[in-house]
Amino acid sequence: MKIEDRFLRYVGYDTQSSEANAGSCPSTEKQLTLARYLRDELLALGLSDAEMDSHGYVYATLPSNSNKDSVPTIGFIAHMDTSPDCSGADIKPSIIRDYDGRDIVLDQAEGIVTRVRQFSELLTHKGEDLIVTDGHTLLGADDKAGIAEIVSAVEYLLCHPEVRHGTVRIAFTPDEEIGQGATLFDVGKFACQWAYTMDGGEVGELEYENFNAAHATVTISGRNVHPGYAKGKMLNAGLIAAEFAMSLPVSERPETTEGREGFFHLCSISGGVEEAQLSYIIRDHDSAIFARRKSAIAAVADELNGKYGAKVVSVRVRDQYFNMVSQLADKPHIIDIARRAITEACGTCLERPIRGGTDGARLSFRGLPCPNIFAGGLFFHGRHEVVPIQSMQKAMQTIVNICRITEERA
Repeated sequence: MKIEDRFLRYVGYDTQSSEANAGSCPSTEKQLTLARYLRDELLALGLSDAEMDSHGYVYATLPSNSNKDSVPTIGFIAHMDTSPDCSGADIKPSIIRDYDGRDIVLDQAEGIVTRVRQFSELLTHKGEDLIVTDGHTLLGADDKAGIAEIVSAVEYLLCHPEVRHGTVRIAFTPDEEIGQGATLFDVGKFACQWAYTMDGGEVGELEYENFNAAHATVTISGRNVHPGYAKGKMLNAGLIAAEFAMSLPVSERPETTEGREGFFHLCSISGGVEEAQLSYIIRDHDSAIFARRKSAIAAVADELNGKYGAKVVSVRVRDQYFNMVSQLADKPHIIDIARRAITEACGTCLERPIRGGTDGARLSFRGLPCPNIFAGGLFFHGRHEVVPIQSMQKAMQTIVNICRITEERA
């Protein structure tokens, strides 16, 4: 099956995860529908041990065809869920053949256009075949492109036994988009010496540094009094919430930072006079600065409590994941193999820190070193999401190359 046909089949499944149900795994039952399909597809390809566990994790094994005894067992991982930030239901993708470098009209009637001046990365894919949305949903290349690449690579290796490889393990996870994809991942059962997540962005990328990440919930307890008689009595929680938000540096937001610069991101703000709540994510590559960021959130709360009274503002900070680079520093061969594989497939390897995180970040701290490789999509989590077919093909070839190079080096 062509990789684009496989991908288009997968995006037909609505697998949006839910932050509100993060205590359950999977957070949405609909993720199980795709998980069952993938299990059955892998069984049909000949991976006889393909299975789905009770939480929706799919595992399978491609047996070794090498005559060497010392080939490491490696793995490839992708996630099934799509972001809660944008609808993943009733996706209507289309293919733009031989993209001409112009603005892409997604919905003429409603004036929804992906404009090159805003999404200039499109120009690097002029002449390629792009899969886009109709402007009303996300596409799901994050991370169904990764799934399609892994399954297509398995199919290729089964059809080309002349490409020697060791034992290859495969896993597809739920709930990565809400930070829970690695929570119930069975590292012992996966039984790999190392693995790669196929969950990056632009073609050629290799990522082995990621943000340290935390989530902060800020709760403001106000005091409501009839506004006609409120002088000296009312505490407007909504206004204090706005004051809290403006107390953090304007220059340290996602929209004003890049590269290795961290940020405070206000995800949501809600409430009224009596109570209000702010939800933040805190990110930084540097662990010391990350710790200072968490302290800064608490310091703003202390300052406002000093101004308005004790316990008006309360903060709960929860660590989410940490920078995997510390777990990979003494294992350069894992990066070396990926670097060579990507260079062979793409002509170059772009080594960049992730301005985000992956399942692999948490798995690396659970004893499974797991850098991240490009899946090829662009502009994730929104209606302008796009994936070039040629990028998926290069990602698939990268997987094949990794399997071959690992066997060669054994």
